Amino acid sequence: MRIAVFGGSFDPVHTEHIRLTQAAIEELGLDKLFVMPAHAPPHKPGKELSPDADRLEMCRLAFADCPKVEVSDYEISEGGTSFTYRTCRRFKEKYPSAEIFWIVGTDMLRDFPTWRHPEDILKNVTLAVCGRAEADGWWEEEQKNFVQKFGVGFRRFSYNGAAVSSTKIRVLAGAGMRLTPFVSEKVERYIQEKGLYKIPNADKALGLETQQRQAHSLRVAELAAARAVALKLSERKAIAAALFHDCAKNLDVNSPYLDGFIPPTEWGEIPREVYHQFAGAFVAEKHFGVTDGEVLDGIRYHTSARPNMGELEKLIFLADMLEEARSYEGVDELRLLFFKDKDLDECLTEALRQTLLFLQKKGGEIYPLTREAYEFYARIQNKKERNTL
Repeated sequence: MRIAVFGGSFDPVHTEHIRLTQAAIEELGLDKLFVMPAHAPPHKPGKELSPDADRLEMCRLAFADCPKVEVSDYEISEGGTSFTYRTCRRFKEKYPSAEIFWIVGTDMLRDFPTWRHPEDILKNVTLAVCGRAEADGWWEEEQKNFVQKFGVGFRRFSYNGAAVSSTKIRVLAGAGMRLTPFVSEKVERYIQEKGLYKIPNADKALGLETQQRQAHSLRVAELAAARAVALKLSERKAIAAALFHDCAKNLDVNSPYLDGFIPPTEWGEIPREVYHQFAGAFVAEKHFGVTDGEVLDGIRYHTSARPNMGELEKLIFLADMLEEARSYEGVDELRLLFFKDKDLDECLTEALRQTLLFLQKKGGEIYPLTREAYEFYARIQNKKERNTL
């Protein structure tokens, strides 16, 4: 008997998950494949997951027409951190004569040495690995390194999945947008009926933007969400701040949405490029019911920055500068810094430095708040560097 286990957050389960399981069943000659949502994935500490019952139900809906797939609640029923080595032991005990595979993509394969007790896992199962948007021949060097490390190889199956992420789907759901073709119609309907991931009034705020600006806001939200967990920030707050951050960008100064708005005056006249951040915080609070102070500040300072920013403010400022459609000299360096450290201060300092240089070169107006922000964080970085000498 040949069985496989495919674990993950499945928050939500998407069409790439379904295609992957179908390919694994066929190519590995499986009699049964268990899809297993984790209760608390060890590689995502502090991650806010949808309720266990909802993730289980979405998986059951997604795989209802796959006869060799069984959705397992084992790790959810066990509770606690869902360590793979424990699950592998359990399945080996339950199916002692079976050949058991544990399915991973190349991203998880490369993280495998960091898993808890990887050698113990390999005593009980064989890793079955597929690519995730990989170039041809990816597996040869990976297999060589794996054998050198663990003394055994992994089993490759030829499926090479598209780079679809659950994060992107959560952003789209938060914005009230269609989720197909990323999820099945049944799963989409369940998400909508349950209101999973939805950010109240984000769709209305995005409705004030041009299509081009909407696309930008979605990219900012996806990048902010991708970095939030490692920074110990709420992904939901990051998505909310990003989806609302440009809600006043396309508004005329005489728009009724801005009735009662009084721009701040303490930093002098506000440049046109900066005005919308203050207006956006006003609109988000007054018209769309945003009350969270961190989210509002993320909107309020996403263009100018300011000294002593909160972590969510830093994240939105940088995600706005670094989303994937941005193309300017130095952006690739900044993207490396963005994902490099446990905090964002080095990336933020360099981003502010580049902003000031850009404005100086083009003869643009430099808002005093931006200069103050750079000087504040440059001092912090200089102090950090001196302390490491």
